[in-house]
Amino acid sequence: MDIQEQLKKIQDEAASQISRIRDKSALEDARMRILGKKGELTMLLRSMGQVPPEERPKVGQMINAVREKVTAQLEALEQEVKKAETAKQLEKETIDITEPRPHVTAGSMHPISLVLDQILQVFTGMGFDVVEGPEVELDHFNFELMNIPKNHPARDAQDTFYINDNTVLRTHTSPVQARTMLSRKPPIRIVSPGRVFRADEVDATHSPVFHQIEGLVIDKDVTMADLKGTLDAFAKALYGEGVTTRFRPSFFPFTEPSAEVDLTCVNCHGKGCRVCKDTGWIEVLGAGMVNPKVLEMCGIDSKVYKGFAFGVGLERIAMLRYGITDMRLLYEGDIRFLEQFRED
Repeated sequence: MDIQEQLKKIQDEAASQISRIRDKSALEDARMRILGKKGELTMLLRSMGQVPPEERPKVGQMINAVREKVTAQLEALEQEVKKAETAKQLEKETIDITEPRPHVTAGSMHPISLVLDQILQVFTGMGFDVVEGPEVELDHFNFELMNIPKNHPARDAQDTFYINDNTVLRTHTSPVQARTMLSRKPPIRIVSPGRVFRADEVDATHSPVFHQIEGLVIDKDVTMADLKGTLDAFAKALYGEGVTTRFRPSFFPFTEPSAEVDLTCVNCHGKGCRVCKDTGWIEVLGAGMVNPKVLEMCGIDSKVYKGFAFGVGLERIAMLRYGITDMRLLYEGDIRFLEQFRED
């Protein structure tokens, strides 16, 4: 068989093979079989030494013509294969928006978030600014500026998570009060929500991580009556007009005088029940007039300015508001519990 016949055979077989190719793998196989280093055309070129010298230019032109034709056919086929594979991939990835799908249950706000939003709405409506501070706090702000000296029981390692001698996980949100008083000039009217940390055992009413919201007002002629009026307005906004507050004497290093604040039992409305232990009242927060020592340490003249402060436990408020009897339910992430608070 002469070279011309071999070329015709290669060209015809290439055309037949190319017509049957449908994917990249078969395309590459055909390319290597015809044009590769050991391909049919390449081997034919290597046999040019057997061709008489006067015929070599003509034979070379014939081989190159076949090579160019086959190459063009392969390149055209490559584009078609790419388009087909792209179309197939797009078809596979297409979403049929008319196809029925399982119902996806919507999430819900956490009861702590619900209560926090309600409380912030109440206090911002009374003109309070919302201020936040760091959870990892310096001893100076967490204790010293709150009038808690080095030998105070609140510094006991059983109550406080110490990172080092001068750094703690904040035990209350009160450090934000100190930071604010040092950075702002009176009048000051703020609330500060956030997580706090204490070395408590986990049970139905205690957790080592919980949430507070602190309130602080500093101005001229501020009195205990202003504090009581503010907390009365807060209680009524949260629980209704039938709720009021009761102050009982207490002690906190950063307030003087200090008080434990009770609310009318929202379960029995003051008549006495199991929830309030038949007293008609439920303790919910601590409050008092800012200790003059705290004002002076924070650079505020206690002879000119007075103030009051209060701290509310958000878990306590949420449990009262929604009738939750075990604090642990707030942290376990049980969907069956949380979906009760979904607003349709």
